[in-house]
Amino acid sequence: MDFLLNFIYEYGLIAMFFLILIEYACFPVSSEIVLPFSGAVASIQHVSFFVIIIVSVVAGLIGTSFCYAVGRFGGVPLIETIKRKFPSSQKGLDNSFEKFNKYGSVAVCVGRVIPICRTYIAFVAGAVKQPYSVFVTSSGIGITVWNIILIGLGYTLRENWKVVGTYYEEYKTIVIPLLILGVVVLLFKITPLKRLLPKKEESND
Repeated sequence: MDFLLNFIYEYGLIAMFFLILIEYACFPVSSEIVLPFSGAVASIQHVSFFVIIIVSVVAGLIGTSFCYAVGRFGGVPLIETIKRKFPSSQKGLDNSFEKFNKYGSVAVCVGRVIPICRTYIAFVAGAVKQPYSVFVTSSGIGITVWNIILIGLGYTLRENWKVVGTYYEEYKTIVIPLLILGVVVLLFKITPLKRLLPKKEESND
């Protein structure tokens, strides 16, 4: 992890963009570390908060679109293959499928602030062929909220950015529900409910 932090500090926005992109593409990079540190470095180097948020959201959308594309072109068979080859992923994928089938785009948006679910929800959205425009909109809202909070804390705390990860781990049972509530409220204010929930089959009676 020290290598990644040094990489960000040395190369600034370019490194931040790259690492945030691969984190959202499901590579093993912790957003709870990368995002606050990126905010701290941006603040120290006098990079505008608005600029770092735009860069991070664009990187996040590109990264998660990669996962969406893998799910869309590989389909459900690919998801089943992943579960067979990586048994530890089965619970997360099954849970993501369940949430998506029940809540549709709301699950895609809210899933951005839920551990494990945020890793798999893009694969699921692609596998069930959710329209890409809907996926990007829902993802964009969740990604923006998550990034603003973590980067904003790092931007404010600067050299003390590490406390973000410490407090997150200690109080995540409180923080995550509050984040979910905030994202849901924002989502419903921006987009009509009927466009977010999965469509039910019409009765032929």
